[in-house]
Amino acid sequence: MGNSPGPPFRIIFLLVCAALLFPAALSAQRGALTRPENLDQLVGRASLIVHGRVLSARVEPHPQYANLSTVVVTLRVDETLKGAPAPTLTFRQFIWDIRDRLDAAGYRKGLELVLLLNPETRLGLRSPTGLEQGRFRILRDPAGRSEALNGRGNAGLFTALAPQLDAKGVRLSARLQAAIQQPGPRALALDDLRDLIRVLAAER
Repeated sequence: MGNSPGPPFRIIFLLVCAALLFPAALSAQRGALTRPENLDQLVGRASLIVHGRVLSARVEPHPQYANLSTVVVTLRVDETLKGAPAPTLTFRQFIWDIRDRLDAAGYRKGLELVLLLNPETRLGLRSPTGLEQGRFRILRDPAGRSEALNGRGNAGLFTALAPQLDAKGVRLSARLQAAIQQPGPRALALDDLRDLIRVLAAER
């Protein structure tokens, strides 16, 4: 009697079927298949949080499963906000949308990012927590100040955050309290994002 297909095979089979049967639905939902999470939840699920710049990004099949499209991203790490520090970071992210295959899922060389990354799966895949919610592009405002904006325009980033922190006994500086109480969605000062992440990561 033959062996039954293992979990990795079933995962791949389901993904391929979805791509073949529902291409229109998938292409219309780029980055939309996630529930909203606030910053505390995103930080809590991340095993590694880094600030750095993309050195390279290339789309290629998964080394074991050729039907899986992936993007392999290498970053120069300028700062580690959670997890073990290292000068560079390389990770492989699963992509299913044709637009992500065409533009390397938005990871272009030189792009400055703050990434909140999930632990690596047993298939060697890794992605930002909450997908687009855990990937912050670093932009410059008209005065040249650095601002952070995730794939949802920071919408919901501070929803219910203040009472959650109060319940945990976490005290923020006046500057950070003001930052999370401003109405959104809006860009967030990079320094505020970094300091908030440090506070949230330290209290776990």
